[in-house]
Amino acid sequence: MEKVLIFGHKNPDTDTITSALVYADLKSKLGQNVEAIRLGEINGETQYALDYFNAELPRLVEHVSAETNAVILVDHNERQQSANDIDKVRVLEVIDHHRIANFETSDPLYYRAEPVGCTATILNKIYKEKGVQVEKNIAGLMLSAIISDSLLFKSPTCTEEDVAAARELAEIAGVDAEKYGLEMLKAGADLSDKSVEELISLDAKEFNIGESKIEVAQVNTVDASDVMKHQEDLESAITKVIADKGLDLFMFVVTDILTNDSTALALGKRSQTVEEAYNVKLENNTAVLKGVVSRKKQIVPVLTEAMSK
Repeated sequence: MEKVLIFGHKNPDTDTITSALVYADLKSKLGQNVEAIRLGEINGETQYALDYFNAELPRLVEHVSAETNAVILVDHNERQQSANDIDKVRVLEVIDHHRIANFETSDPLYYRAEPVGCTATILNKIYKEKGVQVEKNIAGLMLSAIISDSLLFKSPTCTEEDVAAARELAEIAGVDAEKYGLEMLKAGADLSDKSVEELISLDAKEFNIGESKIEVAQVNTVDASDVMKHQEDLESAITKVIADKGLDLFMFVVTDILTNDSTALALGKRSQTVEEAYNVKLENNTAVLKGVVSRKKQIVPVLTEAMSK
């Protein structure tokens, strides 16, 4: 049986990497030939989770069609966020918790999307549905994903299902969710060794909104000023990305994990949309967005509504 590759979106975050590993574990236990891979480099937060739970980093694959004809997508569905050659392979399954956009297939598939805060919350259900026991390290990986996507249960994307799953998984993993979660988030918030190019690409996603093409990049930190002191260099790097990709807007979001506020740096011909969307005034291309921490729920939908007016 041909190997099926399982992967999440480009510029992978903790949910993307761990969900690929977790679903590959489940599929393997069900007798299927699968492998978890990644489409990009990981961040410090994800590395912390992998190290803590003794998980191996999935290998990097640039052209999935060179290795297989069939894939499974986790934590994404939009074509521009997936493998560059996604159109050359058959998508067998999608397990996701984001909006559905710019996605179609020529064959029927298993598609599971739920309005929860994390893909891992869905995967935890699937383990139960399949009657497969969740092992300690797998539970830890799923817990890490939920903590990451929910900012330790503080994000508006976090649901009661996510919290319940996290508590259950923490018990299996043998860790205190709050204590472990804070240390994991802090590991990801250490950006001192990152270049400006890395900062704007670590967790960046492209979106097509109407006729506009935008990119939203986000980093977590414990002090936004540590990142924004490099604003001039950040703007130079962002301007290059806008030109290279033909973007209408690049929004770089620096989220303070202690205050749950974000500083937005917006560039591009549609940067004024940020002002309209959040009722703020961009000063020196930046604005503080109070209480905004979630790209999925507080940024993309808000920008979509503003751009469609």
